[in-house]
Amino acid sequence: MKKLNKAHLITFLSILIITPLGFYSKFYKGSFEFWVNNSLCDVFYEIFWCLIVFLFFQKIKPKMIALIIFLVTCMIEFSQLWHPPFLELIRETFIGRIILGTSFVWTDFLYYLIGCFLGLLWMNLIKKMSKS
Repeated sequence: MKKLNKAHLITFLSILIITPLGFYSKFYKGSFEFWVNNSLCDVFYEIFWCLIVFLFFQKIKPKMIALIIFLVTCMIEFSQLWHPPFLELIRETFIGRIILGTSFVWTDFLYYLIGCFLGLLWMNLIKKMSKS
């Protein structure tokens, strides 16, 4: 079994922070509720996936991880234009809605870009912290 290093621990703790923030943003009630629930949450979503991939593949450069996550989530966004029965069945579940989304929105790409950029910064910070 592979030994966990300091970067793994920091990444895992980071995931424990970003996950509740992401869920909270989906259910937030208050000022700017629509924006937080439907746009800001995308930033946390991107950071979460960057950190998940980084946790398991720390030898891949953070820049490449952020790019891959951005491209995959963009493909998922475009898949929201497609409504075959099997995808609709998945989207009816809570996890399906969270992962696949339900409706295509052009502005989501901006929040994916911001989230991946922040994910890149976060992964680089973890690398820097784990070396000290």
